[in-house]
Amino acid sequence: MSEATTPGADLVAEISTAMPDPDAQARSAALTRWDSLAKPAGALGKLEPLGAWLCSVQGQCPPRQIEDVRVVVVAGDHGVAAAGVSAYPPEVTASMVRTIVAGGAAVNVLARQVGATVSVHDISVDADLSELGPGVVEHKVRRGTGSIDVEDAMSVDEAVAAFAAGRALADQAVDTGADLLVVGDMGIGNTTPAAALVGLLTRSEVVEVMGRGTGIDDQGWMRKAAAIRDAMHRGRSRLGDPIELLAAVGGPDIAAMAGFLTQAALRRTPVVLDGLVSCTAALIAQRMSFRAPRWYVAGHRSTEPAQAKALERLGLEPVLEAQMRLGEGTGALLAVPRVKAAAALLVEMALLDDVLGEVSDSG
Repeated sequence: MSEATTPGADLVAEISTAMPDPDAQARSAALTRWDSLAKPAGALGKLEPLGAWLCSVQGQCPPRQIEDVRVVVVAGDHGVAAAGVSAYPPEVTASMVRTIVAGGAAVNVLARQVGATVSVHDISVDADLSELGPGVVEHKVRRGTGSIDVEDAMSVDEAVAAFAAGRALADQAVDTGADLLVVGDMGIGNTTPAAALVGLLTRSEVVEVMGRGTGIDDQGWMRKAAAIRDAMHRGRSRLGDPIELLAAVGGPDIAAMAGFLTQAALRRTPVVLDGLVSCTAALIAQRMSFRAPRWYVAGHRSTEPAQAKALERLGLEPVLEAQMRLGEGTGALLAVPRVKAAAALLVEMALLDDVLGEVSDSG
């Protein structure tokens, strides 16, 4: 198969051609409006560029208030977890999917605080979760992955199917009224393939992308470093094709998240990114089209070093510094009130000229 006809090349050609840009005029109008409000220039700090971003992705200034926030959690297991790269056993993934369905996970609690809804989707959990219903399992690609330090995570066909599943999940959310999206991850061992992908995509060394994940000890850190090193060695020859790269050292869950983020941008719907795994998926979306990250905002800075590398490559500055590394979409949810606050200020705040006019009249 020639490079021009690989699944990844075909997708890149399709997506890069269709990818829109956010509205530059709306962004400029928002920046001008910030300067006209009743405050010193720049006094609202990060809220000002955040509001300008929201105007650009909505295509209007002042912006519409955010009314329908959807959190889509993508779940999958990773064969490399058997090498002892996580502080928890792989069986925890399935248990946490059930916990999210029951409403008892951290993502559920935080979503209730900001009025968001949560759905979780089994893309590659190494368990039978069919009792949870078709809404959870309908996009399942496979059970678990190969151990990426010694073998491919999945076949290219499975990577294509997972990417398509993520696009379908984004379409479903947008078609039913979502106006702000969060994509979260759930999977024991998933920071290992994520770090390997970030290392490859940012040309970084293993020590630059290594993190403690679920809180591993020093022995676990060494095992994880070796797994990332070997996975990166295996993946270097696949860098030319994002789908083949995902097949080699990613996983169906990361591929689905990349598809979700790509399709959200194609559908002109803003996304708040979470931690390492969602930012890794955003790097894949960036490989599909350099315009894709313009539709995203980084919710927070994770304690995972690889996320900092990913954010640098994406050109995104986090809204929050919360010292978090849980995943699930939790850090992104903490940033949602900031997005809503920026919108409300642009809509409701008085103009400086009006305030000064009142002062002049009273004088």
